[in-house]
Amino acid sequence: MKSSVSLAAPAHAPVSLSGGRPYLAIPGPSVMPDRVLRAMHRASPNIYGGEIYGVMESIWPRLKAVARTNQHCAIYIGNGHAAWEAANANLFSRGDKALVLAVGRFGIGWAESARALGVDVEVLDFGKSSPVDMGRVEAALRADTGHKIKALLATQVDTSTSIKTDVAQLRAVLDAIGHPALLAIDCIASLGCDEFRMDDWGVDVTVAASQKGLMTPPGLGILWFSEKARARCRGNDLRTPYWDWEPRALGTEFWQYFNGTAPTHHLYGLSEALMMLEEEGLQNVWARHRALAGAVWAAFEVWGDGNPAIAMNVMRPQDRGCSVTAARIGGQDATRLREWCEHQAGVTLGIGLGMALPNDPAWHGFLRVAHMGHVNAHMTLGVLAVMETGMQALGIAHGAGGIMAATRTISAR
Repeated sequence: MKSSVSLAAPAHAPVSLSGGRPYLAIPGPSVMPDRVLRAMHRASPNIYGGEIYGVMESIWPRLKAVARTNQHCAIYIGNGHAAWEAANANLFSRGDKALVLAVGRFGIGWAESARALGVDVEVLDFGKSSPVDMGRVEAALRADTGHKIKALLATQVDTSTSIKTDVAQLRAVLDAIGHPALLAIDCIASLGCDEFRMDDWGVDVTVAASQKGLMTPPGLGILWFSEKARARCRGNDLRTPYWDWEPRALGTEFWQYFNGTAPTHHLYGLSEALMMLEEEGLQNVWARHRALAGAVWAAFEVWGDGNPAIAMNVMRPQDRGCSVTAARIGGQDATRLREWCEHQAGVTLGIGLGMALPNDPAWHGFLRVAHMGHVNAHMTLGVLAVMETGMQALGIAHGAGGIMAATRTISAR
């Protein structure tokens, strides 16, 4: 007698609707486009000539275009933390001074990275929900009468808090008081999402990584640096053969771009991703991110009308990055909602990174919704619909009509 196997769930078990294609709405790694994945799905190329050389030659101008610069560019095999270290190793000698502006965990992290290398770091910490106070920055720079501060380091968008810094205004402050510090900006969470203009805004060093707005798997850290930064930092004693940006940007042999073997498959993926950005047009890319971010913000504003525990981390829209929204839901509800969304609906939301320690009960009251990179209206509206459904299923009080508010925002653009 043949045995039979039932595929039906037990009558008492809740039915999960997560069986389709999962959606990762965390702020990096972002969604990988199928075109990027297909570009990477190939045999290893010859690294001593041929096709990969042409791929690399096509990457350089596109990387400069996405950062809006005609300056130098260097690629490292590593994540965003590696890109920080590359920037620090090239910018500073031991004992040099850096002024770091922190609006979240990643500003603090860049400061820690520099301090660990022997840099004298001063941190202006603006907290976890307030933008940079330009008056405090100006006061700190004016107090540096001996011009010991070699570089000013800041994040354009801090991934943990979603606070956006006005980069052009930082340059204006430096110029207004005549301070010679180099301006270095972490664009890891913003490049290819928020408007950024390296040359127009007077940025000397730009730091980014492959896994967010550049829509490529984690593994590439990227620096863009001005000729002024190159000249001023030549001979710094923190620079080692591996981190040295000059051969990576100006090498005469292919292997010098990577201090050894090239990250071949990442290069194929990055080339395709940059081509996609070029095809869409960077202005349109920025506008798409603004529109999708606006839909998320509209939903949260309505949800918060019915529950004061629900709120976005950043109050003023002009101070929010367009790639990620950090929010609180209060109590244990953010964790409850994240778990429901992932296990019952196949949508993974980001944890509230840096808002509280993991062993603090308050940690469970924060989450992040990413809308960066390869995202469109149905993806973002789908995430919001799942979140609202989860709040209903879990009995989390919230204002009614969040999805309608989001759709109105999209339809009115």
